[in-house]
Amino acid sequence: MGIQIHTIALGFGNVYLIRSRGVILVDAGDAKKIQEFIKGLEKISIRPDEIGLILITHGHFDHIGTAADIKKLTGAKIAMHIKEKDCLEKGFMPLPPGLNLWGMVTVGIMKAFMMPFRTINPTNVDIVLDDNEFSLTDYGIPGKAIHTPGHSAGSVSILLETGDAFVGDLAMNEFPLRFGAGFPAFGESIDIIKDSWSTLLEKGAKMVYPGHGDPFPVSVIEEALDKD
Repeated sequence: MGIQIHTIALGFGNVYLIRSRGVILVDAGDAKKIQEFIKGLEKISIRPDEIGLILITHGHFDHIGTAADIKKLTGAKIAMHIKEKDCLEKGFMPLPPGLNLWGMVTVGIMKAFMMPFRTINPTNVDIVLDDNEFSLTDYGIPGKAIHTPGHSAGSVSILLETGDAFVGDLAMNEFPLRFGAGFPAFGESIDIIKDSWSTLLEKGAKMVYPGHGDPFPVSVIEEALDKD
């Protein structure tokens, strides 16, 4: 069976449904977006109970906001890295530092105008990932989750056998987060971000599906790495 990739916008970012022999969800969007999620499923004719796994790339608010409601709706297990799971289980809402001037300005705006109005509904993480690769074949998806830190310490990416890479915020392609496609403007370490990208390229990444913005070819990242 082939692979189908569907995008649903849940507030400030994308979530992705990957369908092959099974269905998994990548990320859970901003808070209080369950109705938008349900409508998105209806448009692509996927039933909630078809989703076998919710794999969250990292613990920032715009990737875990509706996780508890989606888990209740679908009955699916949630997988997160051990360094990120407290964000969901305890409702933590950290923001990464800016990696350049634009990133610092953006984070400052988010702290002032977005974070005071957001809360996370906590829920348990069922599958705790570590730094080892996590196969998705048991969920009917030909691919794996790979630890790719840099934006945050416990960030993970999903790499399919087709070369499609779902990278959370290891890359971005949406204003005002950045102009055009490329590395994120904020994170914990640009050097570690680049190392993680080198790992994904070595493992065959071809197409980038960011948490914010449209997909783009991995050649954009290769060019950015070559400039250094």
